[in-house]
Amino acid sequence: MPEEKDHINDVFRYDSKWDDLLDNKRFISEFCSDVLEDYIISQRWYGGKASALKYIDIEDFFKIENENDLFYGVVLEVNFKEAFVQEYFLPIGLVKEKDYVDYNIIARIDLNGERGYLVDATLLESFRAQIFNKIVEGDKYKYNQVEYRRGRKCEDNAYESSKFLNAEQSNTSIVFNDKYILKFFRRVYTDQNPDYEISKFLTNKGYFTNTPGYSGSITLRFSNKNIMTLALMQELIPNQGDAWEYFVNNIVKSYSKLSENKCKVKDLKIIEKYKQVGLDDIDPKLLKWFDRAIFEDIEKLALRTAEMHISLGMERINASFTPTPYTYDYTVWLKNRLMYMLDNRINLLENNLHKLDGMMVDMAKYLLENKKEVKKRFLDFDESQLKSERIRVHGDYHLGQVLVQNRDFYIIDFEGEPESTIRDRKVKQPPLKDVAGMFRSFNYAIYATIFNNLDQYKHSIDDLFHSAEVVYSYMVGVFLNTYIQKVQNNNLNIGYINEIEFLLEYCLLEKAIYELGYELNARPRWSIIPLKGIVNILKTKQ
Repeated sequence: MPEEKDHINDVFRYDSKWDDLLDNKRFISEFCSDVLEDYIISQRWYGGKASALKYIDIEDFFKIENENDLFYGVVLEVNFKEAFVQEYFLPIGLVKEKDYVDYNIIARIDLNGERGYLVDATLLESFRAQIFNKIVEGDKYKYNQVEYRRGRKCEDNAYESSKFLNAEQSNTSIVFNDKYILKFFRRVYTDQNPDYEISKFLTNKGYFTNTPGYSGSITLRFSNKNIMTLALMQELIPNQGDAWEYFVNNIVKSYSKLSENKCKVKDLKIIEKYKQVGLDDIDPKLLKWFDRAIFEDIEKLALRTAEMHISLGMERINASFTPTPYTYDYTVWLKNRLMYMLDNRINLLENNLHKLDGMMVDMAKYLLENKKEVKKRFLDFDESQLKSERIRVHGDYHLGQVLVQNRDFYIIDFEGEPESTIRDRKVKQPPLKDVAGMFRSFNYAIYATIFNNLDQYKHSIDDLFHSAEVVYSYMVGVFLNTYIQKVQNNNLNIGYINEIEFLLEYCLLEKAIYELGYELNARPRWSIIPLKGIVNILKTKQ
């Protein structure tokens, strides 16, 4: 049973009916100050826990109703003492018995003498059924202010069943009819959500099929230019889990063989950085303990990544998706963004040195001593030297954003980098930024295997680190061999080899610095992985 907050035992009384409650000014005032401030900070989807909440306002609300039930969609404006604002979407309903929602209530309420409970409406099947039926109805002009859209991949015409997908943290995902997954965006923005925008684009173009097809959406329209994506419905992809778990499990099995077979790790050579490698070119000594099937999977993942980028880069009419050259304005935007991020990470690292120990301290000090070199590398970006093009990209591409089914891969979650503004997530970027993100994820998977199982391995830490760099170099080589060939054969302009290597190195350093901030805030013990990545890059001569 959920922990009860102070306000939960209070009964809020109003001389109003449910259908006009949100016109009651006293309710609005008490709901925002006495109820929501306690309620929202206990929700998994609330992203402001690290900041000091100042006050909450209701920015907008609308009715969601049919002949039997009435709910409200509420857009909350959360103001923080640090002088910034976040917006959240909370659909609410009224029930007579709290066991309908497993006692998970927002507040007790009395309307004209009738007792009830305010609850998150997504917990109610009647709400979920109404939402689905409005989407499949597909009349986006029928309801004032709110557009329910039916997508191309929606084949059903009526609600049958629904259940929650428990994996979500920042959003709320519901499976409908065992065929579709509807994601309610809890943190919302006055703009089209990139996940909705890219999903709809890829589905309507129809070239890239290894992603869930767009099946519907809910949009709140303030005016012709100001809109807010509240929900996205897509095909449910049958899967065996995400690629992070899949690859880590297989890497763990390979490292068990390394320990059992007492292989001489130092006999293995790290291949030249960014050298393209075919499956038949992998060192046989490595394949004695590291499963060839993992490299086959990397080859398939590279193919799917290339197909995604080809599809995102083939548009010639819709300006939101047409490929674009590098410009001075982009360079200014990029450098300002990276300088801000670097200063933030350096400050964070200095303030958290006491949480680090062992080799992490040495790596952290190396970074602090070489922060000018990092800054120089970020500022060395010169758009006049780049001949490739920028496109819309995934933006937060890693193994956790990929589903696995029968050794094939399906790419999901195009929302972009969580730290970035909604506008920044839509800036066209080098497709190699996604590739670099995946390479960092490979690096994480290898080193997570080592650090999580260190006591089980017979090799020294130096030997294990050497093996990790060997495996990583081959993963990168196999991926690039497939990826570069595929995109170039389909006329996606990623530049010649020198430009490819420059952009990869640049984006890898950016990604590792970004990761460092996350790890220092969330799990300092894991900071060793981005720190090692940063040190490796800095020790490589440009």
